[in-house]
Amino acid sequence: MSRSEAISQARSQFDSGEFRQTLARRVALPTESQNPARAEVLTDYLETEMKPAFEAMGFQCRLMTHPLGKAPFLFAQRIEDPALPTVFGYGHGDVIRGLDKEWHEGLSPWSLTERDGRWYGRGIADNKGQHSVNMQALANVLKVRGKLGFNAKYLIEMGEEVVSPGLRELCAENTELFKADLMLASDGPRLSAQRPTVFLGSRGCLNIDMTIESRAGAHHSGNWGGLISNPGIQLAHAIASIVSPTGQIRIPEWVPTELPPAVRRALVGCEVDGGADGPVIEPEWGEPGLTPAERVFGWCSFEVLAFKTGNPDTPVNAIPARAWARCQLRFVVGPDPEEFLPALQRHLQRQGFPMVQVQNARDGMFHATRIDPDDAWVQWAVASLARTSGSQPALLPNLGGSLPNDIFTDILGLRTIWVPHSYPGCSQHAPNEHLPPGLLREGLELMTGLYWDLGAGNTPHQGASV
Repeated sequence: MSRSEAISQARSQFDSGEFRQTLARRVALPTESQNPARAEVLTDYLETEMKPAFEAMGFQCRLMTHPLGKAPFLFAQRIEDPALPTVFGYGHGDVIRGLDKEWHEGLSPWSLTERDGRWYGRGIADNKGQHSVNMQALANVLKVRGKLGFNAKYLIEMGEEVVSPGLRELCAENTELFKADLMLASDGPRLSAQRPTVFLGSRGCLNIDMTIESRAGAHHSGNWGGLISNPGIQLAHAIASIVSPTGQIRIPEWVPTELPPAVRRALVGCEVDGGADGPVIEPEWGEPGLTPAERVFGWCSFEVLAFKTGNPDTPVNAIPARAWARCQLRFVVGPDPEEFLPALQRHLQRQGFPMVQVQNARDGMFHATRIDPDDAWVQWAVASLARTSGSQPALLPNLGGSLPNDIFTDILGLRTIWVPHSYPGCSQHAPNEHLPPGLLREGLELMTGLYWDLGAGNTPHQGASV
């Protein structure tokens, strides 16, 4: 009974094809939470895949719901000894819309298919493949050791792709049930496909609608051009006042006062790499004076996601009456989220654009989170991953994207350590979502080693030196 035996079990289980068969069943369930017609499938995923898998490992399971959200949750726990450390796991079984017709010929979002050294299927990266790796790693430890050596709690939700309705309230009402020493979960991409990665939180996200309603209808551009305002031109200038021509944010309330030294230290040596299919980094874009890693993991960014004025599909010779843009602010810990919209309104007034209406495009926002990179549990986890991989993992203060991580840090009071099993070029949320199987295989080794170490009696919970 040893750590190396458990990791060998992980390799054998993967190489036998058993893991692929399990993942293929899960991918085949079209758990599109954005599609109301899939409501029953969301429950099926928990009932037919998650619950039996956890129960086979000796977990007690219960389905949970909350009135503020229609999507179900599954909570599973295995308590071996209250004196042992307790780890809280999280994943989501819902996926973004399949976009069936947009996949390459011969590929389907609901069929796990291997092509050119990749496994294709909706959810393989986000998030079915990732929580399946972690669940199998738990099973590997149980098979070799006969017990975990720690207490495990796990929450699988089915509404993450629609901003996790009810998750915040469910956690607030069950703080004692969900109590743990550490949250260990997997989502999002590694820094690069080749380098194991740990991140400790996520950037926040606010979607903003900017609109100009100039008049009741459009008017002939020959008769009225030069006499009446064009809302498309006005909105373009308003947006241009928010950022420089190279993407630097010009609203002081939207950015940190500085890049914290601990964040800067953690990002030394981190190279952003989207792989062969990823875009080329443009050195002059974004906040000047920062490395690419500092710009995406340590700073804020503003994007225009969509812009519409007139009739783009069939333009006519008329000055439009309306212009609209969906914009997005990704932000890190530091700026005050309550000030984002008021600061934007003040800025637009100062710049001469009082006609622009701004509002939150969603009911809420993802908040920014980041725990201390020097925390003892963080250093313990990084050391475990380094021992398994033989290389130093990248340690990111936070993910560049957004997760409901503040629910776990602020409501449940958990340290949050994320070990992603994806990579930046995975086409997450797009057609042709995929992962290299070797990345999943390595993730299985890493998590098996990490869970083994959790039960080995040498964690910060037990006062061990790190």
